Amino acid sequence: MDIRDLWAEALAGMLARPLRSALTTLGTVLGITTLVITLGVAATAGNQIVGRFDELTATAITVEVPEKADPLVTWDAPAALTRLRGVTSAAALAQTDESSNLQVASNTLVDPARVTNQTLAVVAGGPELPQAVRGRMTEGRFFDAGHVERRDRVVVLGDQAARMLGVTRLTSAPAVFIEDRAYTVIGILGGLRREQILSTAVIVPPTLGADFGLKNVTRVLVNTTLGAADLIAGQAPVALSPNHPDALQVIAPPSPTRARDGVQDDVNGLFLILGMVSLVVGAIGIANVTLVTVMERVAEIGLRRSLGAARRHIAAQFLLESTLIGMTGGVIGAGLGLVSVVAISAAKEWTPVLDARLALAAPVAGALVGLLAGLYPSLRAARMEPVDALR
Repeated sequence: MDIRDLWAEALAGMLARPLRSALTTLGTVLGITTLVITLGVAATAGNQIVGRFDELTATAITVEVPEKADPLVTWDAPAALTRLRGVTSAAALAQTDESSNLQVASNTLVDPARVTNQTLAVVAGGPELPQAVRGRMTEGRFFDAGHVERRDRVVVLGDQAARMLGVTRLTSAPAVFIEDRAYTVIGILGGLRREQILSTAVIVPPTLGADFGLKNVTRVLVNTTLGAADLIAGQAPVALSPNHPDALQVIAPPSPTRARDGVQDDVNGLFLILGMVSLVVGAIGIANVTLVTVMERVAEIGLRRSLGAARRHIAAQFLLESTLIGMTGGVIGAGLGLVSVVAISAAKEWTPVLDARLALAAPVAGALVGLLAGLYPSLRAARMEPVDALR
């Protein structure tokens, strides 16, 4: 049988029952559409998730400073960091286990109807701390370099600590008592996006930190521009402690590229399983309809065999029919899938991520599904004897 005759017979067989062929193609259409949509949406969603990850956490670096008799990092060392290109803010912190559980009271009066004593953490921080923790002053102001130089007895409360102590307004210059020593509250810090533990802490200037065992810096918070975290993570120890950079431990965010690949791989794996299940359903539909078609065309098969058609010709005809059905479903499914990805992205205001290789591979995948689905019906048709078929 000439290849052109084989193609014409397979096409005629597929178009002889257009409604049945259309319903059979629908199974592949659904499978390919689901596959294209899931992979496209997975790539788009993964890109969106990584964008949000970058904005929130991929620019934050923490430098842990071990406690030693001679300070490894001075309180003014973060100023050297801000001169590095890519650093937006940096601040030093000091906190110890001893300073994490101190008695703090909002007044010295004993009021049975109100709890005025709280166990809170006391933290020493530099004037740049609000920018470093990405917070804002909900009340008052943060202490500045003048407060530090004059050793003013001022403190800033975290928003939750202020609520616990009953300090809501600063118009009357309220004071808190830490270990029976009075300090004026000049501000309340809230809206923290880093170091949320500071929301329940009392923040004191570095010059007052020695009163609570907070003489040396224990942690430096650094914020960078997007994409500069890896570079600054390598430069920060040298800038903070030129003589002992290896003694500092830098906690840098994971690479955005690795995060994107991880998210996309996880989502792709999940949706790929769903797409494969849909393809299996479509393949079963093609196999069932092709088998029914073989049984209905027994007389035609017998006539062809009696006129000289070999078994391979009969098998090739039905195999090509099922392959054409699968390829048609793949083409239609790829188109619908790409349109759906664009529509979903537009509705969510995302940037669609479309892989041209997927669109080109979809018809091939559909044809392969049709080919595999048509194997058994084609072999069954090829095994028929002419006499039995004609009978």
